[in-house]
Amino acid sequence: MKKKEILKQKITMEFSMRSSPKTLFSYLSSPNGLADWFADDVIFKDGYYLFVWDNESMRAKMVANRENKLVRFKWDDGDPNSFLEFEIVQDELTGDVALCVIDFAYESEIADKKMIWGNQIQDLTHALGA
Repeated sequence: MKKKEILKQKITMEFSMRSSPKTLFSYLSSPNGLADWFADDVIFKDGYYLFVWDNESMRAKMVANRENKLVRFKWDDGDPNSFLEFEIVQDELTGDVALCVIDFAYESEIADKKMIWGNQIQDLTHALGA
């Protein structure tokens, strides 16, 4: 009898940002920008981004890039359904900028993942000087 696979669940989070879309986009799409807040180091080689944290690494390919709007990374971890997406949303009336993050986690990890993202966004805000 085949065991039922446990799938990661999609998590969507939105964070208010004090930044222009152009500046924010550079921190979401370039290796140097990502290394300023998201990982200890980010290396781009042979079409892949290598994200390094505490001597552990994960490899991803950028599969979507809409300038000053959206970046999507597909992790090279064997899970065909999960990805990491950053979308910059600007309110047309107020000009307010928000960052929408889409990530995936197992149900038991969702609360921790949201807490980690809160901390990551604090690091991003600090890197932006906002």
